[in-house]
Amino acid sequence: MNQFGTVAMTVLEASGFFAPLLFISFHLLRPLLFLPVAFICISGGILFGAITGSIYSVIGVTLSSLLFYKMSQWMPKTLQKLVKLKHKLFGKHSSFSTSQIALLRLVPFIHFHLISLCIIEMSQGFKDYMKTSFYSNIPLAVVYTSVGQWISRLSPFVMAVFLLMLLTFIYLLRRKEIVIKWDDFFQAGA
Repeated sequence: MNQFGTVAMTVLEASGFFAPLLFISFHLLRPLLFLPVAFICISGGILFGAITGSIYSVIGVTLSSLLFYKMSQWMPKTLQKLVKLKHKLFGKHSSFSTSQIALLRLVPFIHFHLISLCIIEMSQGFKDYMKTSFYSNIPLAVVYTSVGQWISRLSPFVMAVFLLMLLTFIYLLRRKEIVIKWDDFFQAGA
């Protein structure tokens, strides 16, 4: 992955006028290349600066979310497998607020599209999904683009403190209600 990252950075630096388009394309190809979102956003900060890199990253990550939404409609069986995985990881009746989703996007080891699945489940339709995706992608792009180099140089202790603070915020911003469907409630007794 390190070699591919070096090659990608070299290609982007040499592409001149087409660099923003190539950078946004890397966001769309990221899942196929097994690259983390943070790596692409950090690269955007290095190549374009904090403001321009953040804008390009928001565009790329939002287009990636759009592509995931369309793919989930084309492949419903794969979506059901992802839903089962989400239920194992987060619980069957878990629901997140937009603030929690935005904070979960900042945690590097939580899969980007697993969080997109959470947005699909909490959305009322395509427009609501895209709005929530856009708003939750902004902190991701800004943080990793602006302070990307700083985050990559953190000591393990500082990173642990940072993740502990994120988990605390996620807990404090949670929805304080649990919805249990009638059939699920009475299924255990049958």
